[in-house]
Amino acid sequence: MTKYVYIEYISLFCDLNTKKNFMETLLIEAQEFEDMKMSNMSTSDRVKASRKGKSIILGLNEFYKESKDEKIMDVMKRVTEKKQKIEKRLKGRPSS
Repeated sequence: MTKYVYIEYISLFCDLNTKKNFMETLLIEAQEFEDMKMSNMSTSDRVKASRKGKSIILGLNEFYKESKDEKIMDVMKRVTEKKQKIEKRLKGRPSS
């Protein structure tokens, strides 16, 4: 094995390993986001939670584009649902 091919092999392995770790981290964050309590949240906490939900969804979307795994799509749907509830609460009720 030439040095160049060996380096390519190592970088590919590290890249796959890094992606796997990143995916595991995203799934853990998604689970924490879903389990998060919405009661007694301040407005700034809601904004932070909404932004965190968006980043989780975008990260999961990158993996979904590659794998088309339905489990990832289900997680994305649940996180989106929770994020929409938070955003609805941020916007408040329309005044008439």
